[in-house]
Amino acid sequence: MPVAKLALQDGTIFVGSSFGALGEVDGEVVFNTSMTGYQEILTDPSYRGQIVTMTYPEIGNYGINQEDVESHKPHLAGFLVRENSRIESNFRSQGSLDDYLRHHGIVGAAEIDTRKLVRHIRSLGAMNGVLSTVDLNEQSLVEKAQASPGLVGRDLVREVVPSEPRHWNEGLSTWASFSERDDSSDRARNGESESAPHVVALDYGMKWNIARHLTHEGLRVTVLPGTASSDDVLAQNPDGIFLSNGPGDPEPLEYAIQAIRGLLGKRPIFGICLGHQLFGLACGAQTFKLKFGHRGANQPVLDLNNGRVEITSQNHGFAIEEASLPSSLEITHRNLNDNTIAGLRHRELPAFSVQFHPEASSGPHDSQYLFRQFREIVCATPGNG
Repeated sequence: MPVAKLALQDGTIFVGSSFGALGEVDGEVVFNTSMTGYQEILTDPSYRGQIVTMTYPEIGNYGINQEDVESHKPHLAGFLVRENSRIESNFRSQGSLDDYLRHHGIVGAAEIDTRKLVRHIRSLGAMNGVLSTVDLNEQSLVEKAQASPGLVGRDLVREVVPSEPRHWNEGLSTWASFSERDDSSDRARNGESESAPHVVALDYGMKWNIARHLTHEGLRVTVLPGTASSDDVLAQNPDGIFLSNGPGDPEPLEYAIQAIRGLLGKRPIFGICLGHQLFGLACGAQTFKLKFGHRGANQPVLDLNNGRVEITSQNHGFAIEEASLPSSLEITHRNLNDNTIAGLRHRELPAFSVQFHPEASSGPHDSQYLFRQFREIVCATPGNG
């Protein structure tokens, strides 16, 4: 296989073999500790602008299928593994990881010393890098890594949001889960009803499994681009509003922050991940960049309401600064690895958020109750039935 090289901005070089597409990409180099779920990770829009390293040593062993995607294509910049399995052993497999990455133009590298790379990032923090199969000059690659813009201050949401409002109708194929038709037969197949509570999901890079969970709770879901204004949202006459996950730094997303401010108190609100950070910013809090982020399906979180520990799926590189919290917000969950804020609730309004992913996909199911809580709040709010 052709040689692939990864250069970090501090001058560290890792050498491996190419798989997937040939080429050169730059981005923030991060790691994910999940043992499974590489297809969901690849198609999670929250990884936009990042080169993802898998800590589990063998990746690709169960292949790729059409059902486990979280969006219509991979969004990450590059993919790093210790070993790319040459055998796909699963009855659901419809192709290899190598072919999938090549088809979508994603540059990958195997035979990377991922243990050394992860220990390096864990010690020094996530840093920019360049992954290349075409330029193998190490000095040149390091210079490119140092020139990479990184994530801070960039609006990556505009690169992944849908172009227009759509109804969630999963239909027969997850390759086209967002239907441009409001087809009543499709809605009936998904257990939806025109009398069901109507939720507008603001899509900043939303994973499809979130919409699946909302509809599973009996909610009717309309997806709007995350660039929508509060007037755009209220024009849909929703009973509740969902703020999705998404990529990058939340602070440059002033349009989203202003929209959420215009919606607070007008409808119940539930936010996840980036949506959680934007909710905090809209209420007057601030965010900061984590040293190496929380990415994996084994993150312990304490629910301060009942003292229970939940094992959660997480994917974020920013968090809400506790010292900046306004009096209107109270902390509901904490990350037990570093004690950062993992959940918030408004003291006066029907609005709450979590930093983790209760829809898992793939990952633990401990936190799925939050979708049920959201539905109960939507239905209990006066005027929502």
